[in-house]
Amino acid sequence: MRGLVAAAAMICLLGAFALTDRAPETVGSVASTDPGPDCAPAWAGAWHAAAQPLPADPGMAGRTLRMVVSPQVTGSQVRVRLSNAYGTTPMQVGTVSAAWSDGAAGLVPGTMRPVAFGGVPAVTVPPGAEVVSDPVALVAEVGRPLAVSLFLVTPPDVLTQHGVALQTSYLSTPGDAALVDDGAAFDTPVTSWMVLTGVDVLAPRPVNAVVTIGDSITDGVGAGPGERWSDALARRLTTAGGPAVMSVLNSGISRNQLLTDDPLLDGDSPLARYDRDVGAASDVVLHIGTNDIAAGRTADEIVAGMVRFAERAHAGGTRVVLTTITPSATGAHGTPEAIATREAVNAWVRAHGAEHADGVADFAAAVTDPADPTRLVPAFDSGDGLHLSAAGYRALADALDPSLLTGSPCLDGGPSRVLVSGP
Repeated sequence: MRGLVAAAAMICLLGAFALTDRAPETVGSVASTDPGPDCAPAWAGAWHAAAQPLPADPGMAGRTLRMVVSPQVTGSQVRVRLSNAYGTTPMQVGTVSAAWSDGAAGLVPGTMRPVAFGGVPAVTVPPGAEVVSDPVALVAEVGRPLAVSLFLVTPPDVLTQHGVALQTSYLSTPGDAALVDDGAAFDTPVTSWMVLTGVDVLAPRPVNAVVTIGDSITDGVGAGPGERWSDALARRLTTAGGPAVMSVLNSGISRNQLLTDDPLLDGDSPLARYDRDVGAASDVVLHIGTNDIAAGRTADEIVAGMVRFAERAHAGGTRVVLTTITPSATGAHGTPEAIATREAVNAWVRAHGAEHADGVADFAAAVTDPADPTRLVPAFDSGDGLHLSAAGYRALADALDPSLLTGSPCLDGGPSRVLVSGP
């Protein structure tokens, strides 16, 4: 999609919905809600995708996007987040709905709910802004996919999207199909998440979130749906139950670097996108650096970047875990100079990381081949010598000690249950 659209007239619907040039602090957290001694219901970040720019295709105007996502929190209501973070022209969105996905392009009958913004069934998102919808009376359940459909009246010049979704979503033929249960109109599968960057859920008790931020290894390249290491971590915390349960939100971007901002190719660096992709989350795990090494950055530069990130997290009251960098013997990632840099960074993380962060996870040790420390265990290699297989990503999740994380203290009775039955 490389075309550009003409600028649309800006219609700013500034009502009761939230409108901001950065992600509200509810993204990736307990929605800035103090749980208090009674542990009352609270909004929680249930799903998130890191934003990237994509030149918009004018042919998308007048079509409906149906984005399929998997919430990490169970609750009685949902809110959706639409982003025009990279657009320099307004984005006009018509009808929006939320429903249970039928596993393909359709909706589960009887679950579709219209979505409003400040009481209005349409919204125009100004350049650089994000909007949060009104609450929608739709039950969200962990493990049950949601479909958010939105009629894109006028796309911006640059569309906000996330390229590696590892989940099939859909684009319709021309027309407004946001309120249609049947999936017949959605004849074009897409493998990116467009416009939709977050889903919040009203949980029976406050649920904290841990954000995983980094490059393609956090983004899950080489894996399939539900196989990112963040997914494996979520399952591990859920299995542990009680206060260990957290929402695990993925903010990985393929090709991302710790020290370089290149939004179109490599994405904004973790520090540059911190407010949008971490916000007020209770915890963040930083796994990044392999692309910086391939680009020729020194160990001292990478270490300094990790320290700056940890300081930023602590400044916002967020716990931070640093990780070692996983091995690769491939291309620029595997030159003698790259290997030496990676070993130096990993030695610093093991010896001194906890002096700057709240803990360290030795990802490299979990997946390094004992017979050849420059490469991944063969069973953990997706096949390209850099990215991990599903088993490798599970090994990363297993290398993170849950006691390093805040958890959700109000969930001492086990994972939260839905407040009401039905959709």
